[in-house]
Amino acid sequence: MIQKPRRKGLWLLGLVLISCVGAYYVYTEIRPVVIFGLRDDYAHAIPFQKTPHGLEGISAKDCGGCHKEIYEEWKTSMHAHAYEDPFFQAYWKKDDNIWVCLNCHTPLENQQPTLIENIPDERVEKATQIPNPHYDENLRQEGVTCAVCHVRNGVIYGPFDDSVAPHPTEFDPAFRTTKVCYRCHNVVAGPLQFYNVGPCGTYPEYEGTFFMKEKGLICQSCHMPEVTRRVAEGAPIRQGRRHLWRGGHDPEMVKRAVAIQVQANPPAPMPGEEVSLTVTLINAGAGHKIPTGDPDRHFTVEFVVRDQDKNVLAQDVHTIGRWILWQPFILEMYDNRLLPLASRDYAFTYDLPKEPSNVVVDIRVRYHILTDDQHAMLREKYELRTNAPYVFTIYERSFPLNTHLAEVLDAQPITPYRGCASPPEEQLPLLNHTTLG
Repeated sequence: MIQKPRRKGLWLLGLVLISCVGAYYVYTEIRPVVIFGLRDDYAHAIPFQKTPHGLEGISAKDCGGCHKEIYEEWKTSMHAHAYEDPFFQAYWKKDDNIWVCLNCHTPLENQQPTLIENIPDERVEKATQIPNPHYDENLRQEGVTCAVCHVRNGVIYGPFDDSVAPHPTEFDPAFRTTKVCYRCHNVVAGPLQFYNVGPCGTYPEYEGTFFMKEKGLICQSCHMPEVTRRVAEGAPIRQGRRHLWRGGHDPEMVKRAVAIQVQANPPAPMPGEEVSLTVTLINAGAGHKIPTGDPDRHFTVEFVVRDQDKNVLAQDVHTIGRWILWQPFILEMYDNRLLPLASRDYAFTYDLPKEPSNVVVDIRVRYHILTDDQHAMLREKYELRTNAPYVFTIYERSFPLNTHLAEVLDAQPITPYRGCASPPEEQLPLLNHTTLG
């Protein structure tokens, strides 16, 4: 009779020990230390590239001597600042400056201080590293520089098959497809990472029926708008592309992708009535989900009712994004982002006072690169030292909750399908990376 409780206790102790050993094994041998898995093409840096004959080096500055307009555009892009971007640097510090992040933020072997000899069982923290004798610290500061896409084996590759240049050139049809974007914009999940799409999975989100087949649009159609000009000094005038890559870091680009319409019932409410307002968001200009890219990005749709003295009487907030469980393993719980050409309604109801009033409802749609808590965490723990904004208002308007409401509603612009988020060339602002995250 005395032995049974003791035996049961031993079984329980053994079960606890087995569970602890199992959990330890999962965390040290299976679960990745980064939030994505490895794929062969980005598990290693792009191999060392030598300078093509006729050039002084492979720095963007060396290219800019002849390709001046392209160089000036590139300098304003997030590609150019992929390494020095303060948000990346803070997140990278949070991840103990793990080497694998550099394979997209400074992709060339020339840009990395160490060489990766071996990655046992795809465990990035166990990778064998040796000093890189060809490391160029200045080139690292250029992030996704010209040579990342265009230099291979001493040759400059590009989208034209009739180039004449003072250096070796070769036509690569990949530049006329989405293939050139695949490597870094299709980061996959790893073991114990249950994403619906990888953490930075814009590429597989791309809608291939309407946008690609019917409209003939590829990534470059929006993110590298066509332009007719000389590609280089002395070259013939031809149709090329601008090297801007505006995207989820640029609120103006986000604004052009989203159409917003507000409706009310009744459209001219009287005192004492219940009024319902509906905000319709349409992904009218992006060929992928919005928001896309970093899983921290999200929209908020906000309703705030105020009286004539600006006092808040009621409010409501809706969120559009991804909800991901990060510990003890990664599990994407929910994704309500907008698919291409999809729309969604967000409703708000308010009971008007019985007496005539000047009550208004402020409707605001905001785009967030990260949450307030994350921003505070990066500043407090990981040396984020920038005042660059991380929340942007893409729509804001006040609607009077009285008989004048119908007039304001009728004055709204009607936004048709836009075809592409890129505006006409002359309207594209140049991005200042010091003021945008």
